[in-house]
Amino acid sequence: MKFSVTCTHQWLIRSAIVVGFSIGSICAAQTPPSPLLDPATLKYKLPQDIKWVADASGIDRATLLGDPSKPGRYIVLARWHTHHMSAPHFHPNDRFIVVVSGTWWVGTGNSGDPNKTVPMPAGSFITHFGGQVHYDGAKDEDCVLEITGEGPGTSIPYVKK
Repeated sequence: MKFSVTCTHQWLIRSAIVVGFSIGSICAAQTPPSPLLDPATLKYKLPQDIKWVADASGIDRATLLGDPSKPGRYIVLARWHTHHMSAPHFHPNDRFIVVVSGTWWVGTGNSGDPNKTVPMPAGSFITHFGGQVHYDGAKDEDCVLEITGEGPGTSIPYVKK
């Protein structure tokens, strides 16, 4: 399957990079809210104001933009905990991922074997192509990802035929 960069893909890639680096900068700065910023010009959340929710798969998530379960653009943070790996799965649409902190381990195909994963350190940019089977997670440390995509961004378990 060939990948062509469309305007939407370019927007998603740029958004993923900007948000990923912005979150890293915000986390490093820990600056208090400023009355000097015009809320009509920009909207922001400091790290302590980001609401994390544990989901059924054991991953903590924070939705920053949109709703990944509905059509449209979304941006979420996902925190994988140490020694937690997903089963093989795929997503219906492309997803663009920036590793914000820690090391994220990714594998392709349907084996689900953690020993066949490759490390993606903080700062890495990854594209998960829609419909392609993969598995991923954290090994020796927690990791935080910023995921951008077009909804619905559901995870569909791979079933051997």
